[in-house]
Amino acid sequence: MSLAVIFFAAIVTNNIVLIYFLGICPFISVSKDMETALGMGIAVTSVMVATVALNWPVNYFLLEPFSAQYLQYAVFIMIIAVLVQIVEVVVDRYFPVLYAMVGVFLPLITVNCSILGVILFSMIRGYSYVQSLVFAGGCGIGWTLAILAMSAIRMKLRFSSVPLPLQGIGITMIIAALMAMGFLGFSGWISL
Repeated sequence: MSLAVIFFAAIVTNNIVLIYFLGICPFISVSKDMETALGMGIAVTSVMVATVALNWPVNYFLLEPFSAQYLQYAVFIMIIAVLVQIVEVVVDRYFPVLYAMVGVFLPLITVNCSILGVILFSMIRGYSYVQSLVFAGGCGIGWTLAILAMSAIRMKLRFSSVPLPLQGIGITMIIAALMAMGFLGFSGWISL
């Protein structure tokens, strides 16, 4: 499978948040403001790519040769936690305004199931190291595009008259479902 197909399918037709609904919690909670959504998207994308870059070799060169696949989840989550701490320190140090906006949600990236899902999907699909990195980058960009689109729509909703029973999470989930259907519309073009 070509790298371009893996990359664009991960962004659109196999969008990690809109198709698989992985990472929906930060997607819903951080999508109220465009700047915050962009910062969170960049953080999630960087952690996704770094996680795959570290977890793939750990799995194939350390866990599998020693028949320790039963440790995969624990090792993967520890590596994710370390990477999130590094991202949190970097954002706090060099982007204090962004840290003030998303600081509470940055540690939640550790338990963001989309990051663990990306490494597991790449292993299940038998991707090579480069294919896994391309897949992770596409998933991160797809997650970022989805959260930015949701943020833009939610900003427009502030000036709309949403029926009282649908205000808040109700309309947000309806929007996410409509976005997912829109992304699925491209499934005939590119899919994994």
